[in-house]
Amino acid sequence: QVQLVESGGGLVQAGGSLRLSCATSGLAFNMNSMGWFRQALGKERELVAAIYGRSTYYADSVKGRFAISRDNRKNMGYLQMNSLKLEDTAVYYCAATQVPYVVRDSDMYIYWGQGTQVTVSS
Repeated sequence: QVQLVESGGGLVQAGGSLRLSCATSGLAFNMNSMGWFRQALGKERELVAAIYGRSTYYADSVKGRFAISRDNRKNMGYLQMNSLKLEDTAVYYCAATQVPYVVRDSDMYIYWGQGTQVTVSS
């Protein structure tokens, strides 16, 4: 059974940092493309960042502030979030899919975590 479990969310002041983790099990993680999505209250889910191998993608809104990474030996994915803004407040989800390239389309992701809340305060 495939599982993705996010952790690391919480309450942080604007300008602060958080590191989200995604623990995966039950899949060949090194062969999967991974993404981080977020959904703010009343808004649609959006892709924040995605990674496959050394290739990455970032939404314009987070470029230069967020960094996606993975440790295939540990079957872990990460999202380092710096210089957080109020508008980064959302539930963050990690997702994975079995294709050998960076995926930007949420419909192509097969496996999803339950999400972790990130709240940025002023």
